[in-house]
Amino acid sequence: MLRLTWVQPEDLIGHELHQAAQDGREPSAIAARWRAAGGRAAPLRAGASPEPASRYLRQLAEDLLDELADLPSRSAENEPTDLARIKAACPAWPTRTAGSRAAGAAPMDVAGGQARLEAAWLGRAVGCLLGKPVEKLPLEAIRRLAKSTGNWPLNTYFTARGVPPELLTEHPWNRRSAQTSLAENIDGMPEDDDLNYPLLNLLLLQRHGKTFTTKDVASLWLDELPAGRTFTAERIAYRNLLTGLEPPRTAHHRNPFREWIGALIRADVHGWTNPGAPAAAAEQAHRDATLTHTANGVYAAMFVAATIAQAATGTHDIHTCLRTGLTVIPPASRLAKAVTHAVQLAQEHDDFDTIVDALHATHAPTHHWVHAIPNTALIAAALTHADGDFTGSIRRAVSGGWDTDSNGATAGSIAALLAGTPAALPDHWTAPLKNRLSTSVGDFNGTGFDTPARLTHELTHLEAPRP
Repeated sequence: MLRLTWVQPEDLIGHELHQAAQDGREPSAIAARWRAAGGRAAPLRAGASPEPASRYLRQLAEDLLDELADLPSRSAENEPTDLARIKAACPAWPTRTAGSRAAGAAPMDVAGGQARLEAAWLGRAVGCLLGKPVEKLPLEAIRRLAKSTGNWPLNTYFTARGVPPELLTEHPWNRRSAQTSLAENIDGMPEDDDLNYPLLNLLLLQRHGKTFTTKDVASLWLDELPAGRTFTAERIAYRNLLTGLEPPRTAHHRNPFREWIGALIRADVHGWTNPGAPAAAAEQAHRDATLTHTANGVYAAMFVAATIAQAATGTHDIHTCLRTGLTVIPPASRLAKAVTHAVQLAQEHDDFDTIVDALHATHAPTHHWVHAIPNTALIAAALTHADGDFTGSIRRAVSGGWDTDSNGATAGSIAALLAGTPAALPDHWTAPLKNRLSTSVGDFNGTGFDTPARLTHELTHLEAPRP
């Protein structure tokens, strides 16, 4: 029997109870009622397929999800989702950066033009591909698998050649990715949501320009994004759209994944098309993210978009880029505190494994491995510790665990943008991609990375809305 994951209320309530505890609600009474009825209070384990609940238990789960949503949150004042309130909470909200355009002037070009953007697309794909076979694996498993083949610190793609059989039995590769992402079987860039969403955002800007609305994002998804290619918050929002809900309710109605990483992986195009304009990039990312996410899930996308907008000016200083990213998220938010802590760790310790262990000790007990807060912190730590170097950034982002393919993709995008050209990326990373991209989005399947780079470059010259 086909049973969709990430949408059934009895599967969602464990995650929502966990989310409530994180964002300052008091869910204990509701959790007790759910357990007393025979419900499972722990979040559903990845890959698990339990038997469907009874009609009574499913209805109770729906009712309790709504009750949980109505509980007051202690963190709501410091973590708004409304853009005006976010900007009011950011004392250093950027108005203009060095080299950026004056209001009303022609859009600024990406330093290095299309070549720099092609590097960024390639870097995103390489980082994603490096992380794909170990997604969902625990940190210790990633370390053991890499060390067993002499690939630690990571200097090339993972391989099964030479891995002891008992280790693979104990920690098998990600079952969805192993056939296309190990060194011995890579043949072009396989489809992945970390590339699908940036491609969707090219279509979004082509059709609606930089004044697109969140409803435009929703309409595009229904037209161009197969439902089966969505996960977690995106799948919930997609379901909500099909039941007649509209943004921003699509982001929070029975959606316990609204602070997870999904919006972050959609943010690159917003940064690439706003070089030197981090505020404009963050505002675009906000309109995109609020279809599916709230609060820290939205901030993660804004942070990445602003960081990339600064990097697109031609700077090689990753530290200024990350500081710019922090200016567009509320400093009292959990995300801002986590990123600041991660950057401090990266500045204080020479050994990156020590930094990763500290991040896991801080975040792993309380956050799901797909949550935006620990993953964004790890990306910032990796980029800081590597000083923006491409190989150093992706190896650190992936070796730190959690959402390895998404973290590798974002770190790779930013570090490759700093590198400036495809030729600046080591050939052993880029050659296996064969300049060929697989996707179910639009007409992009089978294209080379020069095609989305050219389209991104053209979109950079769109006029942004007046402030």
